[in-house]
Amino acid sequence: MLRFHRKSKGFTLIELMIVVAIIGILAAIAIPRFANLIDRAREARTQGNLGSIRSALAICYGATGGTWPAVTQLAVTLVPTYIAVIPDVMLPNAMGHLPNNNEVNVAGDTGSWFYDGAGNCNVDCVHIDSQNHAVNTW
Repeated sequence: MLRFHRKSKGFTLIELMIVVAIIGILAAIAIPRFANLIDRAREARTQGNLGSIRSALAICYGATGGTWPAVTQLAVTLVPTYIAVIPDVMLPNAMGHLPNNNEVNVAGDTGSWFYDGAGNCNVDCVHIDSQNHAVNTW
């Protein structure tokens, strides 16, 4: 009796469909997790920049004998002695703000830095970040 040995030179349709299904399941899990990655990166960058400004304000406060810089003189007082530049505010595009670094002393929703002249510096934004925190309370 002759036996025919057939050499397999490829994958069967079932094997390919199983691989495609596995890739589909992995993509369905991974894509939502990384969908707002850019927004979270912008928020983190803005929080880091805010920390830099607050540090520069604290150093300025100590160096001037306990006097906070005036609101209108914030950039002139801090740059370049205490910080190289006032960094930009980078908020997610969904919040509708363009990157800017204006010193604003009126609270609102400008998407810029808010400095009140008493050492408090926040982001002037009324939106909620990716972790359900108010942006202006960072």
